[in-house]
Amino acid sequence: MPLYFALILALGVGIGYYFTFNANFSATQTAFTKQVGGTKINNLLDYIELQYVDTVNRTQLENKTITSMLKSLDPHSDFIPASEFTAVNEPLEGNFDGVGIEFNIINDTVRVINPIIGGPSEKLGIKAGDKIIKVDAKNLTGKKITNKDVFDKLRGKSGSVVNVTILRSGLNKSLDYKITRGQIPLYSLDIAYLVKPGIGYMKISRFASTTYDEFLKAFNDLTKQGMNKLILDLRGNGGGFLKTAVELADEFLMKGLQIVYTEGKSHPKKTYSATSRGGFEKNEMVVLIDEGSASASEIVAGALQDNDRATIIGRRSFGKGLVQDQIDLPDGSAVRLTIARYYTPTGRCIQKPYTNGLDEYYNEEYTRYEHGELYNADSIKVDKSKQYRTPGGKIVYGGGGIVPDIFVPLDSVKYSTIVNRLFYSGALNTFAFEFTDKNRSKYLNAYKTAADFILKFKVSKNEAVELNNYLVSKKITSIHLEGNEKGFDQILKALIGRNLFDKDAYYPILNQNDNSILKAINVLGEKNKS
Repeated sequence: MPLYFALILALGVGIGYYFTFNANFSATQTAFTKQVGGTKINNLLDYIELQYVDTVNRTQLENKTITSMLKSLDPHSDFIPASEFTAVNEPLEGNFDGVGIEFNIINDTVRVINPIIGGPSEKLGIKAGDKIIKVDAKNLTGKKITNKDVFDKLRGKSGSVVNVTILRSGLNKSLDYKITRGQIPLYSLDIAYLVKPGIGYMKISRFASTTYDEFLKAFNDLTKQGMNKLILDLRGNGGGFLKTAVELADEFLMKGLQIVYTEGKSHPKKTYSATSRGGFEKNEMVVLIDEGSASASEIVAGALQDNDRATIIGRRSFGKGLVQDQIDLPDGSAVRLTIARYYTPTGRCIQKPYTNGLDEYYNEEYTRYEHGELYNADSIKVDKSKQYRTPGGKIVYGGGGIVPDIFVPLDSVKYSTIVNRLFYSGALNTFAFEFTDKNRSKYLNAYKTAADFILKFKVSKNEAVELNNYLVSKKITSIHLEGNEKGFDQILKALIGRNLFDKDAYYPILNQNDNSILKAINVLGEKNKS
């Protein structure tokens, strides 16, 4: 399986984030609470608790009962236990409380990948490459340390204090920091830059409460740099808030054009249309989608496709057309219940079937891979009984995601087998970090900015030699680099760039031979000639 598809599968756990209505939560919750008090389920739980052969945890039993009940309705109705509520909601709220670092566990040690700019750690002088060895005088190293352990120790209420002990390369003794936790932003706009003069590129990873503001800032910055065309990358974007999707689509559509409408048994049809605001209503644009683009991503892509506003490039999207409402429960848990379907401006619902069970529903992405759909447009399955026509006469389909206007196959030969194996083993990431850390001062002296690094840095045979030595030292003897493996120079350069300049180097390097982006640039360039 190619590297890129492995990444998509990894992202699949996040597919299908949920939208929320601006509903009257208090009224809904009162009604819900009354029904939960029903005698049949409570009596059964009482009976199990009293008579079952072993001791049971009533709360866990209740949670499993509610989860099973909701999952029997559809794939996206769900129960969130109180213990998971904060972690589940943080990506959509756009912030969390903590010390403000990106970290990885390398060789059983917590290593700082990057301090978040403006966060408590960065302000105190904590640097990329630092090793966190103690938290509140307790060791934070060893084979049993997990990401959850790090989260539990470093995250906490804003204003609370945590003491951290750090080892730094070049210093003989450890450093002690007293960090006051703060609110740390979680950005949903991964990168925005000019891929070509006049052509802007933005990658949005989810539709959070802060996404629209992030977009406006990036849009203004790119406009000042001369952007007059846009590539909007929604690949792998699992969705988010309906409100955010509407706000973003509004930026690209003329006043009065329909964006989406929702309708359910207890929720009359509600239409969302474009307003007079919008800074990019007539400029040419492309939207990139793939099998990982879901829910809110599909609202934006569907609105722009159905209004003949943008060219959609890539592969068929996930196919989530259900809308959830969140009900917060008194114990800190929550229920997300499907209350409506959404429909694109031509009237199509793009929800894929889910009558054959959850396993088949979520494995449908891999089924596409097996059936060749990710490589061949002729293998795309569309329901021809659900044809719709846009104002410009283009035929679009409902019932299974957004089919792109221009198909771009999955690039199965972007990376050699050896490079894929290096990635799967985790050795490539670990080596890139340690190699960068060892040469950090030298590189930062030689390359002052991400743009400087992208332009001038070249991977040499020396890096391949060092990687082979690293693999031997780690007793990974089944992998050996010759130094000319396809994709190796690019992925290693991107990883080194990320460790030095974060996303500002990482994405532009990876995107240089991204087939979907190259096709988008070509399409926007061809429009200039017509």
